[in-house]
Amino acid sequence: MIISVTNRLLCKGNFLARIEQIARLQPHSIILREKDLLPENYEQLAAECLKICSRYNLPLVVNSYPDVARKLKIPNIHLPLELFIKHQADLEVFQTSVSVHSVEEARLSEDLGACYLIAGHIFPTECKKGVPPRGLDFLKQVCDSVSIPVFAIGGITQFNVRDVLKAGAQGICIMSQLMTCENPEDVLKSFRSCLKRGDEI
Repeated sequence: MIISVTNRLLCKGNFLARIEQIARLQPHSIILREKDLLPENYEQLAAECLKICSRYNLPLVVNSYPDVARKLKIPNIHLPLELFIKHQADLEVFQTSVSVHSVEEARLSEDLGACYLIAGHIFPTECKKGVPPRGLDFLKQVCDSVSIPVFAIGGITQFNVRDVLKAGAQGICIMSQLMTCENPEDVLKSFRSCLKRGDEI
């Protein structure tokens, strides 16, 4: 499974047009990351993206703003662990995924009711320039420590995705390639081919 993670600052061309291109191709979901936006600006963008995703019956995932998800009636949210803990009392209505960076965080997130985890960053990536990657051993340890699905993020390419699957990940998150490429269909087709081969490992 493939989750598309957005970054409009990297986007090649019109951002909403890119969202539509990706939504049409039916990844698992689209996480509207856009961490630099104020809540009111994020809400405006989320409303536009929701219109697009709804046309393709594709889940849009709100990142970090439960209030925005509640206001727009979006059932899917993604949170860093600290916000997941902070908003525990208000998350019953959501399908919540959580970012984790250690086995301890993974276990805690599962115990607190996370639906799935996003673990990273696995490989070197421009988005975390200068920050050492956690690697495949870390990913395997996280996957082995929980019973809920784990998606890997960070520097994942067609050349290393099979190693990610071998480590136990249920799927992957892609940001930069889908934001900067000429044709998202080519990128997703390539990854899906690799993931299918990975199922045969």
